[in-house]
Amino acid sequence: MMRKQQWGLYIHIPFCRQKCFYCDFPSFAGRERYEADYTDALCRELAVQGVLCREKWGSPRTIYMGGGTPSLLPTGLLEKILQAIADVFGDAADREFTVECNPGTVDAAKLRVLRAGGVNRLSFGVQTFDDTLLKKIGRIHTGAQAREAMALARAAGFHNVSMDLIYGLPGESLAELERDLEAMVALEPEHISIYGLQLEEGTAFAKMQEMGRLMLPDDDTVERMYDTMTAFLPAHGYARYEISNFAKPGFESRHNLSYWQDVPYLGVGAAAHSYLEGQRYENVQEIPAYIEGIRTGKGVRRQEETMTREIAMEEFAFLALRTARGIDRARFERRFGVPLEAVYADAIAKLKRQGLLEADEAGVHLTPLGMKYGNMAFEEFLL
Repeated sequence: MMRKQQWGLYIHIPFCRQKCFYCDFPSFAGRERYEADYTDALCRELAVQGVLCREKWGSPRTIYMGGGTPSLLPTGLLEKILQAIADVFGDAADREFTVECNPGTVDAAKLRVLRAGGVNRLSFGVQTFDDTLLKKIGRIHTGAQAREAMALARAAGFHNVSMDLIYGLPGESLAELERDLEAMVALEPEHISIYGLQLEEGTAFAKMQEMGRLMLPDDDTVERMYDTMTAFLPAHGYARYEISNFAKPGFESRHNLSYWQDVPYLGVGAAAHSYLEGQRYENVQEIPAYIEGIRTGKGVRRQEETMTREIAMEEFAFLALRTARGIDRARFERRFGVPLEAVYADAIAKLKRQGLLEADEAGVHLTPLGMKYGNMAFEEFLL
């Protein structure tokens, strides 16, 4: 028997033209030979797992196609995936459907196909408009292509576009970041995500750092960059609704908000993660193993660590605290059967004294200082 419930669908496209030097996501360059077989496997997984979720909960409220670089797929394969989604879930006027795009891999025809296939939101990985910096971080597009991508998106009928910006790049100055901010808001995207450069193990940048070949801005400069962005974007009409995300009113990412609000989601594709019935799962990462697992029916999903009550509480707190709204007392008590303070009174009191947390009748949320030093706050919610 179906019980209507909000849920989301994530679709992973692991292909990219070139691995960015900072990227530790499960994405692969030079695997184009697998694209057609991968698409077939993805559509088969969607037909099985998607139908199971639809029969339980109805159609997903949000769909997010990420990668990798989904826009790198040939148009015919994208059309096949979009048709599979329509076959399983039909149309929904109020569904948010996002596709990640590299500005160097879109053209007018591909964007028209996406729009006709029900996609109504694009997320462009711009990162910076400075061509020298783009080359330094391994991006394949130029600043001019980023501007052109936005023009093409508007012409194709997209009225909800997000752009990503990374700060703290090798050799980047505060003045260069300020130019990026000016350039981005001039294009008037509805949504902007900001990320500080992280050196992740196994990436090209991590290896360069070990060899002493990576010159990054010092900590004081990075802090000034953060302060500049978090002041600049609200002053230009982008409200901060999550630690890394800013949006014009009504254009918050509904899919990402569902992650932070304990909403279940199904992940399909290699390395995709799912959160279903209170447990977390992940699909096999390697593309050939994924294709073979779907083709033979052996399966591709395994459960991550068993979700204990304590882990569930920690995750609920961490994820909710990322948002401007924070932890909702009523939702916490409905979920766990105990008041928030019964579990976290000491943590809340300590963080309030430190100026990192504010509390009211509705719940608790990070202050601007708390958002800046989020990891310090999150640690206090470990049980």
